Amino acid sequence: MDQYIMKGQVPLSGEVFIAGAKNAALGIVAAAIMADEPVHVDNIPAIGDIQALIAGVKETGASVVEENKHRWMINGSTLHSVTVESGELQKIRGGYYLIGALLGKCHKAEVVMPGGCNLGARPIDQHLKGFRALGAKVEIRNGKVYAECERLVGNHVYFDVSSVGATINVMLAASLAEGKTILDNAAKEPHVVDVANFLNSMGAKIKGAGTDLIRIEGVPKLHGTDYSIIPDQIEAGTFMVAAAATRGDVVVRNVIPKHLESISSKLREIGCEVVEGEEEVRVVGTNTIQATNIKTLPYPGFPTDMQPQIAATLALATGTSIISETVFDARFRYVNELNRMGACISVERDNAIIVGPQRLTGATVNASDLRAGAALVIAGLCAEGYTTVCDIEHIERGYEDFLEKLQSLGAVIERVAENDTRAKTKFRMRVS
Repeated sequence: MDQYIMKGQVPLSGEVFIAGAKNAALGIVAAAIMADEPVHVDNIPAIGDIQALIAGVKETGASVVEENKHRWMINGSTLHSVTVESGELQKIRGGYYLIGALLGKCHKAEVVMPGGCNLGARPIDQHLKGFRALGAKVEIRNGKVYAECERLVGNHVYFDVSSVGATINVMLAASLAEGKTILDNAAKEPHVVDVANFLNSMGAKIKGAGTDLIRIEGVPKLHGTDYSIIPDQIEAGTFMVAAAATRGDVVVRNVIPKHLESISSKLREIGCEVVEGEEEVRVVGTNTIQATNIKTLPYPGFPTDMQPQIAATLALATGTSIISETVFDARFRYVNELNRMGACISVERDNAIIVGPQRLTGATVNASDLRAGAALVIAGLCAEGYTTVCDIEHIERGYEDFLEKLQSLGAVIERVAENDTRAKTKFRMRVS
């Protein structure tokens, strides 16, 4: 297994280009199999989660061609199987979108249960509720989801909780259902809108994406398209926060600034300068970071996927900050690792109380999940001495060229093999 080793206290500076949105790409790649014509998708991020999903798509028999690093062609006309049990797919959350796609197109799906980051209870009950409302019989057995129907019929689906995954998944199936479907209390995140726009480009009839009420008029079939995915809001936010934490000056390019408003607002509150352009955001750090309070909420609120990264930054802030987590019940698993580096964070139920400013020092820490891993890297870039982040496969599941982008901004960081003590020694000698 590989690790990141880094020397901290080097301000990040320069420009970074943001890849396509992971969470939109997962829904869009799955949806592409629903057409019986070539579908070309651009700006797909080159990350582990996408590779795992592609493996699942290939298992259906759909044709998949990598046209370049970020552009794929998918053609569902060769699809011959509704059973997907790829071991790679079990490692990611977004594999469940193949259920909605296959159910919509073939009226049957047998897909392995999703995996992904361990963030506490993440049931798929709202997905199943939506499929059942459309007329499908759904059950879970032997580690797979089985869904089947003679015909899908539109219905009114009320989600008990606003769920991005359930909204997208049921939207996929409903696009090819008979009649009209209403998704009530739907998620409003930008990637929900992007998947809806993609489906519409294939001939679907979806209105209201981006609001809590989505109306879908089913169509008999979908056709080919050429589509480009929106930039990744969370990757952009991660580099914005990294600039703030390291007291750097970074221009984050290929972004939609409106999608980043909740993050930009909090960075301004802690004292940073944030300058927005048409497709870029510049973050200039401050020598004295101020404490603030944050509550994670569905979009347009502060995203839960940015919570660990901002926590690492607030450990350096003057005063006491409180982060309230309202989305996932195990999102604070990274706290012990930050405390090992000198942070002063205590967790009380759904709140993290962060007392600063603290002097962070290098340590060997473990990335428990994707965003926690990014947070530990940010902490390591701020800490005195050397930090080693283990289990970086979590990070590389969701960030494209993370190491290379940090290096381009001046970060002193390298990937080394876990047991390669010689490489670690050479790194320390070279940068000391």
